[in-house]
Amino acid sequence: MAASPVAASSMEPAVPGTAVRVLSFGCRLNALEGDGIARAATAEGLERTLVVNTCAVTGEAVRQARQAIRRARREDPELRVIVTGCAAQTDPQAFARMDEVDLVLGNGEKTHPATWVTTRAALDFGIAAEQKVRVQDISMVRAATPHLADRFEGHTRAFVEVQNGCDHRCTFCIIPFGRGPSRSVAMGAVVDQVRRLVANGHREVVLTGVDLTAYGADLPGAPSLGRLVRVVLNGVPDLARLRLSSIDAVEVDDELMRALAEEERLMPHLHLSLQSGDDLILKRMKRRHSRAQALDFIAALRRARPDVVLGADIIAGFPTETEEQARATRAFLDEAGLAFVHVFPFSARPGTAAARMPQLPAGVVAERARRLRETAAELLRRHLSGEVGRRRQVLVEAGGRGHTEHFTPVRLTWPAERGSLTALRIAGHDGARLIAA
Repeated sequence: MAASPVAASSMEPAVPGTAVRVLSFGCRLNALEGDGIARAATAEGLERTLVVNTCAVTGEAVRQARQAIRRARREDPELRVIVTGCAAQTDPQAFARMDEVDLVLGNGEKTHPATWVTTRAALDFGIAAEQKVRVQDISMVRAATPHLADRFEGHTRAFVEVQNGCDHRCTFCIIPFGRGPSRSVAMGAVVDQVRRLVANGHREVVLTGVDLTAYGADLPGAPSLGRLVRVVLNGVPDLARLRLSSIDAVEVDDELMRALAEEERLMPHLHLSLQSGDDLILKRMKRRHSRAQALDFIAALRRARPDVVLGADIIAGFPTETEEQARATRAFLDEAGLAFVHVFPFSARPGTAAARMPQLPAGVVAERARRLRETAAELLRRHLSGEVGRRRQVLVEAGGRGHTEHFTPVRLTWPAERGSLTALRIAGHDGARLIAA
C-alpha cells in the first residue's frame, strides 16, 4: 500500500463541459488515471455516463463505491454506469451482480484508449449479461500505460505516473492483485511529459506510482528512482518543484539520497510506507524493515536534508496486535518526529494472509485508530507551531490556499495569483494548516 490514499474525487466531469463523469476512490494514482479515463471516454463520444474508479485497500472504500453507484442511478435512472479500478479487478462479479452497473472493466483495460472505442459501441447496442465483465488477468500485464495529460485543468500541481503495480506481498495488502506486477515508464517519456506540463504552466510536478521506489527495475539498465529524479531535473530546468509520492524506505537508492541532499528543486517532504512501529507486527505484516531500520533511515534522511519533513501511513489494530504493541507504535511516531500521519483502521481484505489471522474486535481497532489519530494531531500541531515566524515559499492554489515546500497546507489572508510561488511569512496556525501573514 505504497500509494497514499485520498478521498474520493468529485463527481463533476474531469473534463469540463463533457457528459462523462468519473468518480475515483483511493490513491492519487487512481485519481490521475480517472482524469485519463474521462478524456478517453469523452473523445469517443460517450454520453450520460458515470465511470466509478474503485479502490480495494479497505472494505470501507468498496462500500462507499457501491453506495455511490446506487445513489447515482437513483438520481438519474437513464445514467450508464461503468465500474473499474482495483475493487473491480479483484472482485468483478460483485459489481456485475449490481443491477445499476452496465459494464465492469479491469485495471488493465481502463487506461487503453481502444477500450473506450469498443465500450461506446457496446453501450449503444446493449451488453449481454455474459459480456458484462471485461477483466483480464492483471498478473500478465507487463507494460506501463501511463496517463499522458499535457495539463491538469484547474490544478496548480501536476502528477506524472512513472510506475504501476507491485511485486511484494505484504500480508494485509490486496493491491498487487488489483494492480499486477511492477512496471515502469521509460525515463525519456517521463521527461517529455514533465516538459509539456511545465510549458503549459505547471510549477510543480509529483512523480507517482503504486511502489514508486521500485521504479526502473524492469527497464533496460535498471535505472533507479534517484536516477530518474536527476534526469528530470536536468532535462527540465524550468521546473520549479519536483515532488515524490509515497516511498518505501528499504528501496531508496543512494542516488536518491544524494539528490535529496543536493537538489533544491526536489522538495524536502517525503511520505513513508511504514505501517507499524512494532517489530513483531512488522514481521507479521511481511514488511521488509524493522523499527530500528526505519529510525535509522529517518535519521539518514535528516542528515542528507536537515529541513526534510516526513509523513507516514500507519495501520491500527492489525491482527494479533496487543496493547503493548499499539503503545510501541504510538511511541515510534513520536520518536521518529513525523509531521503527517495517515491512520488506517485495519480492514481484512479477502484473499490476503492477514485476513486469515486472528482478528481483533472492531471496537478495539476503532479505539486504537482513535488514539493514533490523537498522536498524529499532536505531531501535526508540533510541526505547525515550529513553522510560525518562518518564511516559506508557497505555491498558491484556488480558494486562498497553498502548500509550502514541505507540503504543509497554508491559508492565505489576502488574494494571490493562483499558480504563483510566493515567499510568505507564517503568522500562525489553526491546528490543521498554517496561516500566512
